Amino acid sequence: MYFISPTKGRLVFNEMMSEIVSYIRGLPTSMYKIIIGTDSQVKQDSCFVTAIIIHRLGKGARYFYRKKLQRRIKSLRQKIFYETSLSLEMGGLVAKYLSECGLDDTEVEIHIDVGKQGETRDLIREVVGMVTGSGFQAKIKPEAFGASSVADKHTK
Repeated sequence: MYFISPTKGRLVFNEMMSEIVSYIRGLPTSMYKIIIGTDSQVKQDSCFVTAIIIHRLGKGARYFYRKKLQRRIKSLRQKIFYETSLSLEMGGLVAKYLSECGLDDTEVEIHIDVGKQGETRDLIREVVGMVTGSGFQAKIKPEAFGASSVADKHTK
């Protein structure tokens, strides 16, 4: 599993996490939030992009992403649940790594590509429940920029 950084290029998980930890330790007096969101584009196959964003509150951010091709998923419900599960899987790995580095107080937020407008509104309760039940804070559109902006940018 590898990740792409717009500035560092291709990295494996531990290299990405090392960059995130260095970013946090580079300015330890700041507040940080890790944001994870997944979006997808369906063409012949489904292209899922999970973005991992380290936000130095009030002072910018850095991000990494990974792409995963999957057989074509036609059902919107199945696609949203799969996007959410990819974000949760990544959230668990990131939280575990941060905890092992003594940074377990760093907030991890999962951004879900659903909103009160449009076809996904009926899925909000279920996917938000999945996320909060897993111990993460959930954000939906329009606050879910991790999924709807950052990840979406790389699905094209």
